[in-house]
Amino acid sequence: MKKTLKLILVGLVVAALAVTVSACGGKKEAPAEKKSEPAPAAKKKVVLASDTAYAPFESQDPQTGKYVGFDIDLVNAIAEVANLDIEIRSMNFDGIIPALETASVDGAISAMTITDKRKQSVNFSVPYYLSGQSIAVRADNNAIKGWDDLKGKKLGVQISTTGADEARKVPNAKVTDYNTINEAFMALKSGAVDAVVNDYPVNAYFVKQSKDKDVKLVGELRTSEHYGIAFPKKNTELLDTFNKALKTLKDNGKYAEIYKKWFGADPPAYLPGEPPKQ
Repeated sequence: MKKTLKLILVGLVVAALAVTVSACGGKKEAPAEKKSEPAPAAKKKVVLASDTAYAPFESQDPQTGKYVGFDIDLVNAIAEVANLDIEIRSMNFDGIIPALETASVDGAISAMTITDKRKQSVNFSVPYYLSGQSIAVRADNNAIKGWDDLKGKKLGVQISTTGADEARKVPNAKVTDYNTINEAFMALKSGAVDAVVNDYPVNAYFVKQSKDKDVKLVGELRTSEHYGIAFPKKNTELLDTFNKALKTLKDNGKYAEIYKKWFGADPPAYLPGEPPKQ
């Protein structure tokens, strides 16, 4: 009986010690659960129409097949700050506004001048480039020195552009519309037209790139035109997104960086944005 009692007491002491040791050692904390990083927001897909034969604003690199140019760099920067996935859909310039009116594309960037007539069909972003109309002629043409010399001449233009509108103001001029500006330039080189009336930066780029140096610019710039990114009338949300992104790119210096890359100069201080009131 005493032996049994002794064994019981020893068992109780051992159990008590085990509880004490457990209490002194403390309870091990369960490893903290790793907080998973929130998944990045999905990029919104945006399809933009563009006439991709209008260097230096948009053209296709013959080696890579990728679209390059000032407009392309600009929308890529917009895509980055606005978390967008932008696809460029190439089409002739005269088909862009109809595509916007039917909302078969989400927007358009194509060196498109903001005009009152176009505003009736589409909405425009704040202006992002200042341009004007100019004249390109063959290098051996000394008869055409300016706008007054275009009277009665054969003029090449790109269809549905402000250059085409300006050319038709020239008295007795015979104006031929081409689907792309490159076709108009080829007509100039072949002698099919006497001059090309078109946006200055595009004319200047063509002259600079001409290996034969057989074309030149003459006369002063006519008109003062601002380019805008166009959107369907109903897509005001996307318009607001692009305007905010353009402001960000202006504020952080990225817009000026892209501008200088393509044109070798700083942009006007107000761009992107509305010009200061005179």
